[in-house]
Amino acid sequence: MTNTNSDIMIAYTIRDAGETKHWDRVGAAFPHKDGQGFDVVLDALPVSGRITLRVPLEKPADTQQ
Repeated sequence: MTNTNSDIMIAYTIRDAGETKHWDRVGAAFPHKDGQGFDVVLDALPVSGRITLRVPLEKPADTQQ
């Protein structure tokens, strides 16, 4: 199995702020070559200890002409 950018997961911590939630990016997860696990690389460790992994959203195409 070859890793591609689409295999990468983004690591977030989610903080409650009243009626809204703040999503802060804290790292990324990269799949193992054998597909049996992930390496998680964190730039910060959430105090809550909770990390949410999400597939990265594609950036919208530039619509300026």
